[in-house]
Amino acid sequence: MTYKNMPARITGFLSIFASSIAVASATREGRQPHARDLLVLGIEPSQFRKIRQS
Repeated sequence: MTYKNMPARITGFLSIFASSIAVASATREGRQPHARDLLVLGIEPSQFRKIRQS
């Protein structure tokens, strides 16, 4: 890894971390997470809607 790529890697990590917190918070509160956050995590929003709690 070069130092030139370091800011992009840190930004990417922070984006994934923020999205995971947002999705976890929305799920805990019983609401649908933003599609943008799901896509950052590699989750298809339409597939997420199909998940049901048991």
